[in-house]
Amino acid sequence: MDPFVSDTELLRDIRQSLTSNQQTLAVAESVTAGHLQVALSLAEKAMDFFQGGITTYNIGQKTKHLNIDPIHGQKCDCVSEKVALEMAIAVGPLFSADWGIAITGYASPVPELGITELFAYYAFSFKGQPMSQGRLKAEDNGDPAAIRQYYTHELLLLFKDALHLPYSPVKK
Repeated sequence: MDPFVSDTELLRDIRQSLTSNQQTLAVAESVTAGHLQVALSLAEKAMDFFQGGITTYNIGQKTKHLNIDPIHGQKCDCVSEKVALEMAIAVGPLFSADWGIAITGYASPVPELGITELFAYYAFSFKGQPMSQGRLKAEDNGDPAAIRQYYTHELLLLFKDALHLPYSPVKK
């Protein structure tokens, strides 16, 4: 069974909110490895609101395409609230979209870095302004693909909620 089928109603709500406000969306992914782009592309009439996305796995690509601070990125393995926010802010203009969604984190442990807990940081921006950000925690079940799908689903839920918030950017 397709793991994205369960998000059909959620995607419909996101599409309806964006199209009724004549807004578009772009995504910058790392840990979800394109899962978010796939989910959004499967929404009915995705072309009406989804501009596209980029998957960047390493500091070089995040710096080149999403303008993340390379010194900070190197210190934190590109996994921090700041990196997620920089990614979200950069992806909107990159794809001429109103909204930017970004996520960076871990789908499997990285013992050599002392990473045993799986987590990801996400951020949403609107017209280049930070709107919402936070941290997701995942249980390690030994299946990175399932973790990526979990992050994708949680991010879609959080974004749906963010669409209904009054405009009030978070401070950088």
